Amino acid sequence: MTLLDHLLRTIASGADPGPFALLRRDGAANLEVFTGVSHTVDTLAEIPLPAGPAGPRTLAVVPYRQVAERGFACVDDGAPLECLVLDEPERVPLADALAALPEVPVPVRDAGFDIADPEYAEIVDRVLADEIGLGEGANFVIHRCYLGTLAGAPLPAALAALRRLLTGERGAYWTFLVHTGRRILVGASPERHVSVEDGLVMMNPISGTLRHPGRPADRDELLRFLADPKEIDELYMVLDEELKMMATVAEQGGQVIGPYLKEMANLTHTEYLLAGRGSLDVREVLRETMFAPTVTGSPMENACRVIARHERRGRGYYAGVIALLGLDEAGRQTLDAPILIRTAEISPTGQLRVPVGATLVRHSTAAAEVAETHAKAAGVLAALGLRSAPAGPDDERAGEGAGAAAVVPGRIGPAPAAEVRLADDPAVRAALAARNVGLAPFWLEQRTPDAPVRPEFAGRRVVVVDGEDTFTGMLAHQLRALGLTVAVRPWAEVTGPGGFDPGSVDLTVLGPGPGDPGHPTDPKMVALRGLVGRLLDTGAPTFGVCLGHQMLAARLGLTLHRRSAPYQGLCREVSLFGTGARVGFYSSFTPLADADRLDTGYGPVRLARDPVDGAVHALRGPTYAGVQFHPESVLSRDGLAVLTGMVGRLLPTPAGSAPGAGVSQPGPAGATMPSGAGRGAAGAHTSRHPG
Repeated sequence: MTLLDHLLRTIASGADPGPFALLRRDGAANLEVFTGVSHTVDTLAEIPLPAGPAGPRTLAVVPYRQVAERGFACVDDGAPLECLVLDEPERVPLADALAALPEVPVPVRDAGFDIADPEYAEIVDRVLADEIGLGEGANFVIHRCYLGTLAGAPLPAALAALRRLLTGERGAYWTFLVHTGRRILVGASPERHVSVEDGLVMMNPISGTLRHPGRPADRDELLRFLADPKEIDELYMVLDEELKMMATVAEQGGQVIGPYLKEMANLTHTEYLLAGRGSLDVREVLRETMFAPTVTGSPMENACRVIARHERRGRGYYAGVIALLGLDEAGRQTLDAPILIRTAEISPTGQLRVPVGATLVRHSTAAAEVAETHAKAAGVLAALGLRSAPAGPDDERAGEGAGAAAVVPGRIGPAPAAEVRLADDPAVRAALAARNVGLAPFWLEQRTPDAPVRPEFAGRRVVVVDGEDTFTGMLAHQLRALGLTVAVRPWAEVTGPGGFDPGSVDLTVLGPGPGDPGHPTDPKMVALRGLVGRLLDTGAPTFGVCLGHQMLAARLGLTLHRRSAPYQGLCREVSLFGTGARVGFYSSFTPLADADRLDTGYGPVRLARDPVDGAVHALRGPTYAGVQFHPESVLSRDGLAVLTGMVGRLLPTPAGSAPGAGVSQPGPAGATMPSGAGRGAAGAHTSRHPG
């Protein structure tokens, strides 16, 4: 008798078989069957990873509340971090597993959303106006839950739902059932959050969805979808946010590979793969990547505040991860962790909870986001024999990772065959490749620790002040690539008691962050205004990015203006002191001026202004400079060239150095870029691992 047979017979008899997990990974021809001993721990660092033979050692179910380990806000609902220390797994051919899994009805009563559609629509409108509109971030994910009560035994119902997900969907990253003894989780997550194998850290941001329920995608509709600016922008935003995480967990940051097409049974997604070499303990990798922007928002720290402010209740396991930790043949740690979305949670007493969320961006409308939550619930609900209200006709976009439902409501059965892989179509491949044309080469190229640097920058010391946006990690990688020695420090540490001596470094970079730069009492803004005053009064070389630029501009006497339409995730061609540059904006505020030159108490200032509205995209003074955009963003094709020029003006070439030595590859607008290896190709996602 196989382990799966034993589990199923025990459940059929009405007994509890103890903790177990059933798992099918993307493209696998088998179902992995795990049993083991359940543990509850307080922190990610305490997840057990016992020694033993190569293979999976621990399965961890990580709730959203663990984000508090990063010091981020959350409503603490007490959901435990549960771990299953695994016995030797069994692998059952998928056809045999499907034949063994039960096909039983799943009666559910008292089913419906905990937040009614009109109330959820009001929340959407508030977030758009009060958060995105006031500069608190580029996008936020707000969730609601579909609730009900199972009329029968929970485990047979969950097994039947798993069978329906296995037969009704293709292309899911993980399709799984986990029984911890305290709860059952069953779902089909489309999105890898983070994995580690052979020392390679990978993340897999997904955004953008074309729905084609009950049929293969049409080539022409797919090409229209791939050309939709809104869909493109949303993928870029989550790409930037996950690059911030890769800046922390990979020594050289993340290399962007793709984009790819992810073809599923009833929908098609666009996605990128990020890869970089890392040596952190895999539990630290999990901690530093809590949690995906596709289920939280950006910037991450403020997104957690916004979620707590508007949801006002815990998330349970929604937006957390399920993580398989192990060892390889060489004894190195491994990790495979999809996001916990498209998942039903069932209690031992049969209480059903299916959380779903909508990603709110500057394009959002309340009606579309309400419809999106119905669509996202539909896949798991269909596997449970339920249906949510149909999605509205205007609900065409994704968000929350991979977007819409994985299974069409009311249709249970084999997924439609993919007679033609549209990812192989030359026009589709060309459309995907075109998405990278305007992106930053720095992030598309492979980087190595021994890459040539600019000798005039070598050893010069820089402090980057983090204003609560981890774009600062990406800034640090670019500055280090130029040869600078960089430390990133939180704004509260730099501006607190003792602070830091601006004379102890060669350059202070005032980094980006959310919030209203003109707020008179906000502690962060008050502290940053004081820091800017000290820097300018002492003549310390200073460079401001986004919020830092706004703070500089305000000190110089410029007016700060809140845009009627936020520049969140927006790419533009701008003129910078006579030179064109393609750069990416993430801001709701901008300085304004009506002239290209300003005389101030800190010397004359040159301004690069928008010819239409007078928005100040950049400024340059005797010892300071600032840019309203993000030169470090993947949207900033010319960002590194701009950064090199701005920093070069603030850090004059030391005597005896040869400017520009050790660099190659001409950059945009006559600048130079550090050399690097080739770019990642775009096209079909044919492998789980790059290279």
